Amino acid sequence: MILWLQNYDPLGNMVLSTLMAALSVVVLLGLIAFGRMPIHRAALLGLLAALGTAIFAYGMPTDAALAAAAYGAAMGLFPIGWIILNLLFLYEITLRRGLFDDLRRSLARLAPDPRVQVILIAFSFGAFFEGAAGFGTPVAVTSAILVQLGFRPLVACGVSLIANTAPVAFGALGTPITTLAQITGLDVMLLSKMVGRQLPFFSLIVPCWCVMAFAGVRGLRGVWPVAVVAGLTFGLVQFVVSNFHGPELVDILASLASAGAVLVFLKFWQPSDGWTSPEIAPAVPEERLSPQRTRRAWMPWLVLCVVVFVWGLPFWKAKLDGVGVPKWPVAHLHDIVVRAAPVGLPGEKALEAIYKWPGLSFTGTGILVAALIVGMLLRFSFRELASAWWTSLVRARWSLLTICGMLALGSVTKYCGADATMGLALAQTGAFYPFFGTLLGWLGVALTGSDTASNVLFGGLQKITSQQLGIDPVLMCAANSSGGVMGKMIDAQSIVVASTATQAAGLEGKILRYVFFHSLALAALVGVLVSLQAKVAFFMQMVPRH
Repeated sequence: MILWLQNYDPLGNMVLSTLMAALSVVVLLGLIAFGRMPIHRAALLGLLAALGTAIFAYGMPTDAALAAAAYGAAMGLFPIGWIILNLLFLYEITLRRGLFDDLRRSLARLAPDPRVQVILIAFSFGAFFEGAAGFGTPVAVTSAILVQLGFRPLVACGVSLIANTAPVAFGALGTPITTLAQITGLDVMLLSKMVGRQLPFFSLIVPCWCVMAFAGVRGLRGVWPVAVVAGLTFGLVQFVVSNFHGPELVDILASLASAGAVLVFLKFWQPSDGWTSPEIAPAVPEERLSPQRTRRAWMPWLVLCVVVFVWGLPFWKAKLDGVGVPKWPVAHLHDIVVRAAPVGLPGEKALEAIYKWPGLSFTGTGILVAALIVGMLLRFSFRELASAWWTSLVRARWSLLTICGMLALGSVTKYCGADATMGLALAQTGAFYPFFGTLLGWLGVALTGSDTASNVLFGGLQKITSQQLGIDPVLMCAANSSGGVMGKMIDAQSIVVASTATQAAGLEGKILRYVFFHSLALAALVGVLVSLQAKVAFFMQMVPRH
């Protein structure tokens, strides 16, 4: 077996190598945002650009590059595509029994102001699904609900993507943080504390930011008390749990506390400024639902919450995995690629490429189980369930192809070393490294679609570079995760998930343009905070002592 060592400056000039490394990303995002091309075609062209860069610029063996593409495509189909498909299946079941319409009526009476709906659903409700499942589940669920409440698909997708930031660093049961600890060898509790001393500031900001993105500053004036209650409650619980318990339950407890606080607050206060927006379908008088119809409307989503939460518990995952998990080392790729210094740590082994298919423990399988339970409770026949699932598959076919293309592109970029080339360019910023190192996390999530994957990719680089510059590695490794969350809203995978859930195929370019400024601006603000924590005495006290 011949090993292949990554080379992060294949053109002998770091500027030219960085431009070459960025080619596939520029092609992909450029075609999505400005090319007016169907996104599945843009994904395939971006993948071709990535393969060309890997083979001809980086000198990656052709069979390894193709294997990396196949590996990424398989990961795109399972587990990510599997989540979207079964979520659409549940959605189709509720539509066929009229429950989604009743859910809309219930929410419209509970929180009639659209700005409050953005806070409650996109931020608080979405954070629960991020903490329980991750992988785009929160964006899919919340954007679909907002569309049913009358939001235009572009706005529903945009605010859901912006809201799905503050909880991402702790992700599904703390996975991004625990993975970061494994990659860097740093104490998981120290990393949890550090992220918990960065993100709460933004948990307070994000609900207000979502409302401003949707309704402007004038619109925020009428609901800022609700936004503050939601963000402050979430941030406080986020800080307490991350600093005194650990990363696993941060998002779940913070989201439940935030939603509860908002609902209690609305009992005593409602917006009274009479704000309206052309982005919302004209309101119609809503009939008052009977308690029985209200319970029936909420039942599918309560079942989904319970099943997804249980499915994500470590002991349950371990039990399901114990049933027998097929593992396939990817031929021509597994144990072939070796990361070079400074990205690879001393003595690091060749990169693994093992495709694991723990079908039972996939979050998407949990969603399928929830949908089947709901179907049985609603007395669907087997034929009706099969018809609903097939309808969902037909609706999702192009999105599944797109997700496979996106993940294939990201896999080729990772294994050839192009993403590390871009990361090293940001690392060469000396005194400004705390700021640009934070943007490195943002770049990682924008490229991979996952805070966990970004931490795997750049965690070692953050540790090595910060130690060389005399900066606490806990601060910069945590910043990789905290800064990364702001890249979640512009990664192509999340955009496709949102457009699919809202049945808004073709709007991906507009969605990207809608959220891009917000993503960059919030990432820059995280960079400013990290710079203060690295350089200014008062803020340096926030860094936990080893």
